[in-house]
Parts: sequence; C-alpha cells; structure tokens
Amino acid sequence: MDLPEILNRLQISGETEAPSPSLLPGPPVATVLSQIQELLQAGKSSKTKEDILQDVMRLFETADSLWLFSSCCHSEGSDLGKVYVGFTGTLVQYAALPRCETDSGELCESWYSSVPGKACTVAGVLLRLVRRLGASNVVLPCGSTAAPVRSLVRKLLPPVFVFSAAHMQGLPWTDAQSELAARELLAASVQTAGCETLTELLCGKTSSDDEGILGPVLELLKPEMKKETWKLNQATKHVFSWTLIQVSRPWLCSYLDWVFPPSLLISDDYRTENKVLGVHCLHHIVLNVPAAALRQFNRAQVLYHALFNHLYTPEAHLIQAVLPCLLDLLSVLEKPPQKAGDPRKATRYDEVLRLVLTHMEMEHKIPLRRVYARNIPPFIDRSTLLKRKDVPGSTGARAESGEQPGPTSNRKI
Repeated sequence: MDLPEILNRLQISGETEAPSPSLLPGPPVATVLSQIQELLQAGKSSKTKEDILQDVMRLFETADSLWLFSSCCHSEGSDLGKVYVGFTGTLVQYAALPRCETDSGELCESWYSSVPGKACTVAGVLLRLVRRLGASNVVLPCGSTAAPVRSLVRKLLPPVFVFSAAHMQGLPWTDAQSELAARELLAASVQTAGCETLTELLCGKTSSDDEGILGPVLELLKPEMKKETWKLNQATKHVFSWTLIQVSRPWLCSYLDWVFPPSLLISDDYRTENKVLGVHCLHHIVLNVPAAALRQFNRAQVLYHALFNHLYTPEAHLIQAVLPCLLDLLSVLEKPPQKAGDPRKATRYDEVLRLVLTHMEMEHKIPLRRVYARNIPPFIDRSTLLKRKDVPGSTGARAESGEQPGPTSNRKI
C-alpha cells in the first residue's frame, strides 16, 4: 500500500482541519508508520523519498491527535513509544552521514552534498511531530487522560536532540538552511517539554530533578563513543562535545563517568584537531566538577599526565588549549601557594613552567612563542608569591610579549 492510499484511508487529503473521531477507524498509527519506514528503507519505490516525507509532514499536520498518540482504543496493544522511537530512528538515519571507514575519521567533501537537503526535510517532519505532541491534550473516549503523551515526549526528545545537535553547528555537512531547521527543531523541543531553556531540557529544573533528557542522550551516544566506534560517524564527536558544553555545575558531576572517558579518548587521538576538541571537553569538566570528584579514582592525576604529554606537540592552537586547562587542573592537584618567604617544595606548577620555558627558549615559530609567553604569567601567579623577575626565563617571556620595563611590567608578561 502506497502512502497516498494510506492517507486516503485515514481521510487525510491535505486539509488543515483534523478529521473527527468518527473517521478514526482504519489502520492503526503503528501500522501506518511501519509501512512508511518500509518505503523509506526500500531501494526502489514508486515515489521518491522526499515526496514520501512531504506526505508524512501532511500526516502529522492533519491527523487527529487521538489517532496519533493514544495507546488506548484505536491503538490498543501497541507500544507507541517504541513505534515512534523506531520511526524517528529511520528518519534520522535517512539524513545521517555515511559510515566512515578511514582511520582519519573524515569523509571526502563530495559525500556531504546531499546531507543538508535531507536534513532540512527530516527536520521539517520531526518539527511537525514535536509540535503536535506539544499541542495535544487528548481526552480518550474511555474517560482516561492522555498521560502516555508526556511519556512519549520523554522517549522522543533524546534522538531529536541528537539529530538537531548534529546539524546546527556550522560543520562541513550543513548549510544555512539545515542549520536553521535544526535550531528551530531544538527550540520546539524545549517548548514541547515545558522548559524555558536548553539547560532545563537537559538537566531538569533543579539538581535533584530527574526529568532532564541528558541521561538518555548520553545513553544514545555511548555505543558510538567507544574506542572502536567513535570515528565511524564524523558527527558523533561534535554532538558529544556540544552537549557536554551545555551542562555545568551542579549537574555535570552526576554524569562524570559518562563524559570523562570519551573526552580523554578524543584528546588522545593523533589528529591535532581532535586533540584540541578533547582538551576543550576536559577543560569544561575540570571547571564544572568538584575537585573531590576529580581526585577520586585518580582521575585528576591521569588527566595531568595526558595534558602534560600534549606539551611536547609543537602546535600553537593545541598548546593554547592545553595550558589553561592544566592551570585549572593544578588548582585541584596542588595545595594553595605558601606565603612569601616560607620554604617551598617543587610542585607540578614548577614542572610545567620549566618545560614551557625550555620549549619557548628553543622555539623559532613566532605564533607558538607568543602562546607560551601569554600563558606563563598565570602559572607564576598561581604557583608562587615570588616576583616574576626572580623566575628563570621569565625575562625572556616579558620581552617576547613586547613588555617594556616599568612598575607594572610584572602584570603584563
């Protein structure tokens, strides 16, 4: 049965008004969505997939809410949550990036050409579904309420969020239209969930609120963020990092075991751009997780060694990401600086500062030398109350940054 026949059977012919309950008899929504999935997954069809999706938009715009979302009466015995999640997965897969089998985790630009148009169409279908869910206030003939609608929203929003995050970040497989469509879909998701902000959608209204979708979102990403799989889909690392940045204190600590290993994995890649992305994720974790949680299970020490090793990579944008992250991490690992004049032992601050000064002295690349010079003063500020002129090598850093001698020179290295 082709999709137009299904729509005619349901009395859906493109009108803007929903059919009355008396017109509901016909194939259940689970049957209709299953047949649509078959059409989208079929290699050949009498209609193009774009045309099919346009008809699906009309379906979600005009079909009766009772028929669409009620698990009672007309769809009795169907698990609509499972049906809609499976249907959403088929839509998302239609606009997904091809599987990447190369070690670099990058696709050729020619693979991206068809993705933005598909993403726009899928975003349009999901937008209409999400809006109908938000507008539905179904009263069932049997007198029960439509509590399943809220349950359906919670099941659908995680994959919708992941799809939106993959197509709204100005990446090679997006264009202005697909980014706008993804942002509009995400905004509608926030509204449908009854939230005011994206953070509230992810985390709930309070730190003890379990109504947020962050857990289910990370659960979806977990199989794709393993060592063997994270490069198979080029969008996955960007979805993960963008999602992570949206979550701050006090919520992030509860998900530390979910976000710390993937961030460390990305930062340990041989490609510099992945190293930088991973370090940004780790820095966000350091800033938004309590020190006690970072020190637990030796996480902070493991992270310190990983970041310290990055200092041997002579890439300016990587060093610029690593040094501020190290600086904030050392505040977790080291005790507060002692008073001036008190005996002090060598610390990790000294270890980092010594290596940076050594590299800077031998470095001939001007951009990299400037990165070193720009980041040396904060380390001295945090590590000791000594004057900078007493730190070996700091005079060279001062000169490198163009600072002239004077009473305020110590502040501008």
